[in-house]
Amino acid sequence: MGSGAWFQEEMPLMDTFVQQASERNDKAIIVIGRTAGEDQDNRAEKGSYYLTDKEDRMIRLVTTYFDRVVVVLNTSNIIDLSFVESYDPSSVIYTWHGGMEGGRAAVDVLVGHVTPSGKLPDTIAYQLTDYPSSQHFGSDVQNHYVEDIYVGYRYFETFCPDKVRYPFGFGLSYTTFEVNPKPFQYDATHQQFRFSVTVTNTGDVSGKETIQLYVESPQGTLGQPAKRLVGFMKTRLLAPDETETLEIKLSLHQLTSYDDSGVTGFLSSDVLEAGDYLFHIGTSVRDTDIVYDENKQPYHLRQTIQVRQAEEALKPVTPFKRMKPGKRRADGTYDCLLEPVPLRQQDINKRITDRLPEALSFKDTTYTLQDVLNKKITLDDFIRQLTDEDLAILVRGEGMVSPLVTPGTASAFGGVSDRLLSLGIPVGCTADGPSGIRMDSGEKATQVPIGTLLASTFNPDLIEALYRYEGKELIQNEIDLLLGPGINIHRHPLNGRNFEYFSEDPYLTGIMAIANVRGIRKEGAHAVAKHFACNSQEQSRNQVDAVVSERALREVYVKGFEMAVKEADLMGIMTAYNPVNGHFSASNYDLNTTILREDWGFRGIVMTDWWAHMNDPVNQGVPSRAHTDHMIRSQNDLYMVVNNYGAETNRAGDNTLKGLQEGTVTRGELQRSAKNICRVLLELPVMTRKQVFRDDSGLIPSQSGVVNHPLLTTQPLAVSNETITTFNVNETKAYRMYVTYTSTGDALSQSAMTIKLNDQVVATAQANGMNEIAIKQKLPKVTLEQGTYTLSLMFKKQVSM
Repeated sequence: MGSGAWFQEEMPLMDTFVQQASERNDKAIIVIGRTAGEDQDNRAEKGSYYLTDKEDRMIRLVTTYFDRVVVVLNTSNIIDLSFVESYDPSSVIYTWHGGMEGGRAAVDVLVGHVTPSGKLPDTIAYQLTDYPSSQHFGSDVQNHYVEDIYVGYRYFETFCPDKVRYPFGFGLSYTTFEVNPKPFQYDATHQQFRFSVTVTNTGDVSGKETIQLYVESPQGTLGQPAKRLVGFMKTRLLAPDETETLEIKLSLHQLTSYDDSGVTGFLSSDVLEAGDYLFHIGTSVRDTDIVYDENKQPYHLRQTIQVRQAEEALKPVTPFKRMKPGKRRADGTYDCLLEPVPLRQQDINKRITDRLPEALSFKDTTYTLQDVLNKKITLDDFIRQLTDEDLAILVRGEGMVSPLVTPGTASAFGGVSDRLLSLGIPVGCTADGPSGIRMDSGEKATQVPIGTLLASTFNPDLIEALYRYEGKELIQNEIDLLLGPGINIHRHPLNGRNFEYFSEDPYLTGIMAIANVRGIRKEGAHAVAKHFACNSQEQSRNQVDAVVSERALREVYVKGFEMAVKEADLMGIMTAYNPVNGHFSASNYDLNTTILREDWGFRGIVMTDWWAHMNDPVNQGVPSRAHTDHMIRSQNDLYMVVNNYGAETNRAGDNTLKGLQEGTVTRGELQRSAKNICRVLLELPVMTRKQVFRDDSGLIPSQSGVVNHPLLTTQPLAVSNETITTFNVNETKAYRMYVTYTSTGDALSQSAMTIKLNDQVVATAQANGMNEIAIKQKLPKVTLEQGTYTLSLMFKKQVSM
């Protein structure tokens, strides 16, 4: 976990200063800021979730002297809002982190040029301890997901609505709207509902409204939340007195629940339990009306039906209990009961061995991947010519800031050896997102809003349009895969990475993910959804086990991934660092094969998060980065990352080839992952663009006037962080650069150093914390001429050399 709370120190305010300001102005704006990043959760302390003493005093003073006060929350996560009751500001606006245009957008809203229309993608409770996951968050070993499917508003609306300060889906506007839903229609032939809603702007300024559709399913034997979001739609910009009619379509199958215990009579199935299904339409989870059909009846199902038979996958092995509604109270809420969670019954070893892919026989040919693209041969014909060494190299990605791809990006994969390149396998490029392209090279890219802000729009058309521009920028920078969207669930407000993710609700998360993926795809690039699965905290993220029921996993924590796979043809997924029910995500067979590929039909590539650990997909055991045999067995195809130029020489020392010899992975399994990788490469932009490798920085002219400086030899130059080194070159030719460095911090910490010769950038070296162990890294070539050169370093983060 990182150190220190991420907040901005406020300037101390004196009473007289604020009083004098109030005499000159009748309105005041207060901005509260919080930053965020990887590997650190927010904390239940001042300066993080809670206001600092200076922030609290500032709000108190300003609201004392000013009648109209706006508090702007420029934060990454939900923070404590008890100051609303204490000081009663005129309004509070969550601007979240709005990217490079966020400040201008906030000003447009504050001065009234734009009417706000955002809605909360999360529930804001009165107390941090009110969230149902609070007692099972922050462990270094295991977190039991006791709340099960009752995450966020599903918990509060079912058991304790009185604990909510601001409900899910809530958001104010400068105007008002009248919402008139019509009776719903049901098409039995196509098993589809249609909801028609008329929205009229009854205020004085133009604005937009979001209509939200919730279902209240019969409690049955499974138990259900009081309300569940199943649809939403946003109006266009409506002028005063203007009306728009919205139509929301809903498939009957969207109402299913997963039976992981067999209590309905349909074990491991999506089911619809008998009873009345009530539909609620409104502008937040609280502000709704029940909508009936033309006969003023709810949708009624006479008997429980099995909609889809699945198979047991990834049930927990650790016993624990989960929440379930009990007796309904007079106010419509439910008693909260606990029931044992169904545990794993299937034999994972038998499942794996029964489904081992048959190896393709080796055939010594010289086909190229272009031959597959041109349909001269099949992909199997191409794969069968790869040797065991070829296959072992192919499942390794290199990075960060590989010289083989766009400078400063996250990784290179595919043709990372001369042999693979000769077979026409291109080198694909990935870059960090999701909030814009990260290039540690000095090149600029657009910074877009964080996921939570995007979800607050409830406007997938807008998000798709935004990510079409992101797709254009990816193509412009020759990047094939954006490492985003992040589509984990906001299980708890303190998760430090909530800003990358959309919402506490899986349906809203899935719709936003679909819009994101489609936008990028329409411009020719592709997205990689992450982190699969249950990355619900940053503290101890590479070891804490998410112990979760199969029902909660399927209905909540992987639902967004499922929607993106099935409705947007997602082609890339990144697994999480953490284990799920004992098996690390990067080597979790049921996660990466049973659910993802066999159940959902995913046909893309699965990659690890950077420098992830894996353990045995059957026996669990001690995790290690070397366990690529377990990774491949689970059908996580690609290890990210080994050092640049390290894939061909197995610099990381993985045990892929050793696993082949010892039988912990088969050639058929390696070929399966190779096919997955090549299948995606065939669809990426790199397959049809002319690839220019950045392995040579070209000629760097020497300085005029040779003076007496150390001569460049095969011996390394000693360079420190603070100094500039000057040297002479006697012979004009191409030189290969190497850097030997030490870096503090753990192995997941990241630093980047840009190397300049005569003030021209020649390379970027990426460093991971190695506890000050010296690492030698190969860099691109550079052509130097006879003369004098000055070497200088520019650091993105501190690295000792």
